[in-house]
Amino acid sequence: MALQLAAPHTWPAAVLPCLVAVCAAAVSPSGASVVMACVLLAICVLMQSSVNTFNDYYDFVKGSDSADDDVEESDATLVYNNVNPRSALRLGIGFLAAAFVLGAYVIYHAGWIPLAIGVVGAFFVVVYSAGKTPLSYLPLGEAVSGVVMGGLIPLACYQALTGDMNWIMLLWAVPEVIGVGLIMLTNNTCDIEKDIEAGRRTLPVLIGRDKARTLYHVALGVWIAAVAVLCAVFFPNGAVVLPFMALAAYPPVKALVANPLVPASRIGGMAQICSVNIALGAFYAACIIAQGAVLHL
Repeated sequence: MALQLAAPHTWPAAVLPCLVAVCAAAVSPSGASVVMACVLLAICVLMQSSVNTFNDYYDFVKGSDSADDDVEESDATLVYNNVNPRSALRLGIGFLAAAFVLGAYVIYHAGWIPLAIGVVGAFFVVVYSAGKTPLSYLPLGEAVSGVVMGGLIPLACYQALTGDMNWIMLLWAVPEVIGVGLIMLTNNTCDIEKDIEAGRRTLPVLIGRDKARTLYHVALGVWIAAVAVLCAVFFPNGAVVLPFMALAAYPPVKALVANPLVPASRIGGMAQICSVNIALGAFYAACIIAQGAVLHL
């Protein structure tokens, strides 16, 4: 049940931003340490697990989650199992504490900058779900989760691996920002009716399902275009992977475009958006690595 609360199916939102940063660092002049990359990956997964656990805990104690929602039993542990909610809260704190313990290794080797970025990330981990008016109840969830996870994770990982606080990493991370934001937009669009009952004012609640789906489709197009443009401009020798990316991403993207994003299609929509994140993120990372491999031939 602890693993269910950690929600491994959402880990691509943490793993892929880290992967992009590791690949960018690997082809930089300073290279990348395998040990440091593994430690950073573990930190990212632990913080994502903490977010998921806190979110489940606060949704349960506030009565936002119920057995009537369109979720799998493994995705609503506190609803379907006789678990003390306080144990889930302690687990979430434990995930976050473990991330900071591992962070000591990063700080020792890379200095205070990753710590500062990590503290910002931890702050948003807590305020996303906790408090009288958490960020998940406001039309900020997509933007905040996208920027923090899709943007700050690559920036911090790249600095820890190379010692270089290179702000261009934020530009290279734009596809990850969009991808993580769309995971939240998928969930929130499917949950409009549930969120209205819970008093949430998410972006889809404010603009309605039709406009949310239009925004969703536009963001999908921008996401794919961003990967293609960044590969063409910054990693042209690796752009050979783009046709393979298109073939891999086409089935889940087509399914997402056809998905009505209603409560009954929530489970399928979340699986589809995670699949698109994996396809685009993995091939984007492959493009970066291919650029470095060609340059070293």
